Amino acid sequence: MPIEYLRGFARPQRTDQNNRRLGRWLAFIAGAANAGGFLAVGQYTSHMSGIVSALADNLSLGDFGLVIAGLSSLAAFTTGAATSAIMINWGRRRRAQSEYALPLMLEAVLLLCFGLLGSNLENNRFLFVPATVGLLCYVMGLQNAIITKISKAEIRTTHMTGIVTDIGIEIGKLFYWNVSESGPGAAAVRADRSRLRLLASLLGMFFIGGLAGALGFKYVGFISTLPLSGMLVVLAVVPLMDDLVGQRR
Repeated sequence: MPIEYLRGFARPQRTDQNNRRLGRWLAFIAGAANAGGFLAVGQYTSHMSGIVSALADNLSLGDFGLVIAGLSSLAAFTTGAATSAIMINWGRRRRAQSEYALPLMLEAVLLLCFGLLGSNLENNRFLFVPATVGLLCYVMGLQNAIITKISKAEIRTTHMTGIVTDIGIEIGKLFYWNVSESGPGAAAVRADRSRLRLLASLLGMFFIGGLAGALGFKYVGFISTLPLSGMLVVLAVVPLMDDLVGQRR
C-alpha cells in the first residue's frame, strides 16, 4: 500500500473517509477479538451492557464472586478508555503525528502478548480466565475510546447495539412516505444514505471479524490473535515513524 494511504489511518489530520476506513478495520478487529475471547473464556468482552446487567443479577442472587468479577471487567474497560484518552492528549499537547497511533500500538502489543502467552496460561484456568477477561475488556475500552475521539463520537466499533439502532432509524426514514397532508413548511423526511452505508459496513465488518476470530481460535488457538496485532501495527506504524524521523531531524 502507498505510504500516504497508510498514514491516513492514524494521522492527526482527519477526513471523514479516513475515519470510516479506520472504523471498519477496527470493527473487524473488535469482532474477531470478541468472538475469539468468547471461545477462550466463555464471555463476550466488547460491550458493558451485559456485564452491568449481570452485575445486578448476581448482586440480587448474592453471588459476590461474580459481582467482583463483573466490577473488575467494568473497571478494566473504563481504565482502557481512560488510558486511550491520556495517550491521545499527551500526543496532542506535543503536536505528535502519532497521537492516535500510540494507543493503537499499545492495543497491538496487548493482543500480541495474549496470543503468545495464552496457550501456556491455559494450564492454570483459575488465574487465566479472570486475567484474560480483564485484558480483553481493557483492550476493548482502549479501542472504543480511540475511534470515539477520532470521529467525535460518530463511530463506535466494539459494540453493535447503537449501530443497529441507528440503522433502524435510517431505514425508518428511508421508507417514510412523505404524504401531501404534512403541515406548511414541514421538511420532508430523508434518510442519510451515506450514514446508512457506513453503519451497515461497520456491522458487516464486525460480523466478518467475529466469524474470522471464531474460526481462527477454533482451528489454530490463541495464535490467531497475531494477525490482528499485525493489522494494528500496519494501521499505526507510519505516523510513529514520522515522529521518529522528525526527532532525528
